[in-house]
Amino acid sequence: MMIKIIRILLILPAILFITMGLRWIVAPTGIAGELGLTLMDGVGLSSQIGDMSAFFLTLGLCALMGVVTENRTWFYPPVIMLALTALGRVLAWLLYDASFAGALIAPEVLIALLWYFGSAKICQKARS
Repeated sequence: MMIKIIRILLILPAILFITMGLRWIVAPTGIAGELGLTLMDGVGLSSQIGDMSAFFLTLGLCALMGVVTENRTWFYPPVIMLALTALGRVLAWLLYDASFAGALIAPEVLIALLWYFGSAKICQKARS
């Protein structure tokens, strides 16, 4: 029963990130505003949509693959990406006078930790 609960907890953020990635493709104005961004023009817009959709889709799809296959290796890329994103936000605040984005950093760190430790539990069961 506990493994099922952990699996659900690991899937929920994956679905959220997949949804966010798809929103960058189909409705970028809405998702950009929610993240405190304004859409660029020209090649900047192309890069912004391409990079952001790839980022969020990779997070979600890798985590989902990890849950489905019970192979912990799939969790490493999204854990690293979220941890580096949180670190980048802190560095932007420290070095470049960006606003401190605690409301974004906290979930990034919590989800990275959830995926790291939760994946150990569900994948440990698979090895047994």
